[in-house]
Amino acid sequence: MFKALLLEESGKDTLASLQRLNESQLTAGDVLVKVDYSTLNYKDAMAITGKGKIVRQWPMVPGIDYAGTVLASDHPDHRIGDEVILTGWGVGEKHWGGLAEKACAKGDWLVPMPAGMTAKRAMAIGTAGFTAMLGLMALERAGITPEQGPVLVTGASGGLGSVAVRLLAKAGFEVHAETSRLQHKEWLLSLGASQVIDRTELDKEPAALESQQWAGAIDAVGGRTLARILSQTKMNGVVVSCGLAGGVALNTTVMPFILRGVQLQGIDSVYVSKEKRIEAWQRLQDSLPLDFEEQAEVYPLEHTAEAARDLLAGKLKGRVVIQP
Repeated sequence: MFKALLLEESGKDTLASLQRLNESQLTAGDVLVKVDYSTLNYKDAMAITGKGKIVRQWPMVPGIDYAGTVLASDHPDHRIGDEVILTGWGVGEKHWGGLAEKACAKGDWLVPMPAGMTAKRAMAIGTAGFTAMLGLMALERAGITPEQGPVLVTGASGGLGSVAVRLLAKAGFEVHAETSRLQHKEWLLSLGASQVIDRTELDKEPAALESQQWAGAIDAVGGRTLARILSQTKMNGVVVSCGLAGGVALNTTVMPFILRGVQLQGIDSVYVSKEKRIEAWQRLQDSLPLDFEEQAEVYPLEHTAEAARDLLAGKLKGRVVIQP
């Protein structure tokens, strides 16, 4: 038996309860993992509260990522006692996830824990930090360098944005951090931002082209904010799209693309290749401060539903780690 947060469907409502389950109830996989830590992501919070159509099969154990130790394995790459990380692959949506003491997964979905990294550190980084690193790697592949000008990070007070600010600053970029929560300004500056921008300055209908400000951007907001960023991006700049907190619609024009050569690069962190996953996790281990995990807020599994409501209400900042 093991403890898990279980989501069940009741009409149009989602019921979240802490239950003790049997291993035989776990969804199929060839590796059984003892979950040492998971995280609470925006997508998890939407699933737990029923605010979004996240869950594809019922009942569901949420949690789109986790880190832990292999308890049993029929996969050649993973042995009992190995430390592993899982992000993406529809876990927490179509397959039972990490907000539990145990989880079962396909071995091909797991990556080995980088040398020196702990499970707590891995989940203080989590899917959000992993996606932020993929965003930085995309900017680098496109040739964006610190000499070309500032890089904007939107949703900077959130999990993805706050890690992106750290990573970009560490890489030598001048980072401008956009947030709707100006009470976190000093914190964002301490992470490496050189300027903090109120979201209302960007959440406006853009002109086809505006004055050139950004060499690049990592955008976790989408919607009207993304359209405005595109209109303000410099010649041959790159905007990385990896979130939709501000909406899924994108009402823009072709002008930034055909007159300035701006690129809009989407980031898929769910089905990215294992090779890129391993590279990203190693770079995260090397780039983030050694005490990074100490700055995350840690909640026991019993308080996950409460934390999910606070996350959606904008009461939390940075990374939220769950310890089963």
